[in-house]
Amino acid sequence: MIKMSGECSRENTGVNQIAPFSEVSKFHGHVCPGLTIGYMAARAGMEELSVDRDIDEELVTIVENDGCGVDAVQVVTGCTIGKGNLIYRDYGKQAFTFICRDSGKAVRVVLKSDFNIEDLDPELSELRPRVISGAATDSETLDFRTRINCISEYIREMPAEEMFDIKHVNVEIPRKARIFNSVKCSKCGEMFAESRARMENGEIVCISCYEEYTRGW
Repeated sequence: MIKMSGECSRENTGVNQIAPFSEVSKFHGHVCPGLTIGYMAARAGMEELSVDRDIDEELVTIVENDGCGVDAVQVVTGCTIGKGNLIYRDYGKQAFTFICRDSGKAVRVVLKSDFNIEDLDPELSELRPRVISGAATDSETLDFRTRINCISEYIREMPAEEMFDIKHVNVEIPRKARIFNSVKCSKCGEMFAESRARMENGEIVCISCYEEYTRGW
C-alpha cells in the first residue's frame, strides 16, 4: 500500500526524449491510473526499441483498448488516428504493441495480471463509487483526487518490469496510410472516401446511408 502525504504532485521527467507526464495529463484533462498505465507502457516500448517520438509514421502503435491510456500513448509516441499509425483493436486488454518501421522490430507491452490499482490503496474502492455517483462530499472528493495523484506518481516511479510483461514479437508491419479519392453520396450528398463506398440500386452511397440487407447471417 502506498503512503499518503501532501507531496504527491511531483512529475517524473527524467527520461530523455519522452514527453513529461504533465503534457500527457494536460492533453487528457485529468490524472488517473489508466492514463498513467498508458504513459508507462509507451515509455517502456519506446525505450525497448530505442526510438524517438514519431514524426511521419516511422512508428506504429497497436492498442487493444479504448481507455484513458491511449491518450498517453498518442502524446508519448506521436502515433495518432489522424496519421494512420495508431491502430485500435477492440480486445479490452491493457496491451500495447510498438513497431519501428526502420528496424522492423516490435515490442508488445502487457499489464501483468497481478497488477491491481486497488491493492495500492484499498480505500479507493470505497471512495470511487461515491465520487462517480456525485454522492461524495467535497472533502471526500478532494481525498479521492489526492489518492489518485499519489498512485499515479507511485506508478511512474516503478520499474516497468514490475508492471508489464515486455516481449519482442514478430508482427506484420501495417502499410502507411493512404489518401483516397472522394465520391459523393447519392442520398445525403456528402463527400466521403471511395474506399468506404457502397452500391445501392446502382448508385453510390455512404455507409451511414446504406441500407444493409441481411437474412440473419
